[in-house]
Amino acid sequence: MKNHAEDILDKQVKLGLPKGSLQDSTFDLFRRAGFKVQLSARSYFPLLDDPELSAVMFRAQEMSRYVEDGVVDAGLTGKDWICENKSDVVEVCELVYSKATAQPAHWVLAVPNESPIRKIKDLQGKIIATELVNVTRDYFARKKIDVKVEFSWGATEVKARLLDGIVEITETGSSLRANNLRIIDTLMTSTTRFIANRQAWQDDFKREKIEAIALLLQGAIEGREKVGLKLNLPSNKIDEIIKLLPAEKSPTISHLKDESFMALEVILEEDIARDLVPKLKKLGASGIFTYPLNQVIP
Repeated sequence: MKNHAEDILDKQVKLGLPKGSLQDSTFDLFRRAGFKVQLSARSYFPLLDDPELSAVMFRAQEMSRYVEDGVVDAGLTGKDWICENKSDVVEVCELVYSKATAQPAHWVLAVPNESPIRKIKDLQGKIIATELVNVTRDYFARKKIDVKVEFSWGATEVKARLLDGIVEITETGSSLRANNLRIIDTLMTSTTRFIANRQAWQDDFKREKIEAIALLLQGAIEGREKVGLKLNLPSNKIDEIIKLLPAEKSPTISHLKDESFMALEVILEEDIARDLVPKLKKLGASGIFTYPLNQVIP
């Protein structure tokens, strides 16, 4: 028979969280999703306020291997590292967030601005430095271009002038521009994925818990750039005001005790609300306020 401790472990999902560049943005995402996350200095074991979850930190580069091997039941990592490790895992959902922006990251082939290399074929017989070795080799193999791909232990931009080119990740391109590099081609676009071990995915409890986490994380991302907008408006202006709203937005409209006014509430992208508020005021709206959203669950 199982003892109490073993039973508790059976009712826990072991979660891998990325250490490194994605760490802060991942913790923020979990907090927005409703989880309290605590991590002591130098610890690799974050504490979550959910007894059905335990967590450990791994670098995103190795996360998919640990998920595939069952070291953890689920984890967050980039699509790039799933491809690099050729990991056989369940991709539960895509989570479009990263360390600097809310945009996907791009792995690009770059050379110095002064380089005579203009096209991919000009790299025949050359040396490329990258951290994404397997993906880069597969890319050049598909192009039928023979290059030597060397693993780079960091500071890859510097090696563009020591070798012939680099394959490096970028979100905004600012680091490449700062190092006077130009992009020849994009090898792949990568976003963060929530992945699960295939055996864990077959366990009813673990699958339900993993799907619930995915729902909350997606809701947190959906709510990231949206706000709630509330206001009171003259009843005779309701049609005009609704026409100002984006066509796909359906507001909640309530009657007030004063029948000459109505209350309206709607969820909008933050930039749309910003442009909308002055127009609403001109139409006689009052009591206008916006509020941030932690989650938006479709």
